[in-house]
Amino acid sequence: MKSLDAPYLNYLRLFSSQASTIQKIGEFRGKQELFTKQTPEILETLKQASMIESSESSNRIEGVTAPHERIEALVLKSSQPQNRPEQEIAGYRDALNLIHENAVHMEFSVNTVLQLHSLIFRHAPTEGGHWKITDNQILERSPDGAVKVRFTPVSAIATPDYMDSLTRLYKEAVDIHQMEPLIVVPLAILDFLCVHPFKDGNGRVSRLLTLLLLYRYDYQVGRYISLERIFEESKETYYETLKKSSQGWFEGKHDAMPWMNYFWGVIIKAYREFEERVGTIRTSRGSKTDQIKKAIKRKIGPFSISDIEGTCPGISRDMIRNVLRQLRDSGFIVPQGKGRGAKWIKNKKE
Repeated sequence: MKSLDAPYLNYLRLFSSQASTIQKIGEFRGKQELFTKQTPEILETLKQASMIESSESSNRIEGVTAPHERIEALVLKSSQPQNRPEQEIAGYRDALNLIHENAVHMEFSVNTVLQLHSLIFRHAPTEGGHWKITDNQILERSPDGAVKVRFTPVSAIATPDYMDSLTRLYKEAVDIHQMEPLIVVPLAILDFLCVHPFKDGNGRVSRLLTLLLLYRYDYQVGRYISLERIFEESKETYYETLKKSSQGWFEGKHDAMPWMNYFWGVIIKAYREFEERVGTIRTSRGSKTDQIKKAIKRKIGPFSISDIEGTCPGISRDMIRNVLRQLRDSGFIVPQGKGRGAKWIKNKKE
């Protein structure tokens, strides 16, 4: 497997700034237990909000969308899926639940990859859990509508062997050679996306695998802060770094660093947001108004008062309404609809 082949790993060198980044993420991991032990009620609220955001963002990146209130109902299991997009969102929810509850028992194996893919499509008429049977291409669409091939992945006939090699070399890298997980994990995700083993669902499975592999090394931030939302917020950089790092992959001459730097940046951003949310609430640093405003700035698309409540535990609904009115009057947000189903959205002109 190209990124995990011994020649490529032996050639890979980190700059001091990149080594410092890895060290910083390790420091964040060392502090996460302080928060998880002292604020269990707040963490439960954040976990629920993260599940909803992850199910929404990871699917929306792939063009699978549904109204936010429907996604919330699906994730909380208070409703059954009513159409194809909702079926896939419910499947992603099931895969997330499996990882959250059983990551410690789930190896990075061919069976695990197939199981996650199967779960995504378990509610849909399309059967998941099988490698692609026809060759596929990763396409790039320009603003003018033109389509071009960005990358041609591994052929369908070679996919099973490549996936066997990927999981085997990953295991050797972490178990035998004891390489730094924060190096091996993003390399494995890059290789997975270059293989592109499924007809559909490759991006979503890659993000599920990201969570799984990070959890197995006790990087727990994805439970409380949606990594998928951060990927979506930086979607252009997400795709651009993957494009750069996949060039020359078949020959083992690719440069994985653009993708790895981006990957590490996402984890750091998530940890900083986690400490900000939990630390601010626990130590009363910063005003409630600031907490609400920051939560709104992170939102993508329409949001409701209940969405803000989910990310600002301990703040009353009346307080949230007051801040929403202030931001409306200043032109930062605009209302959509009235009554119980009312939504808000950030003003694109701002």
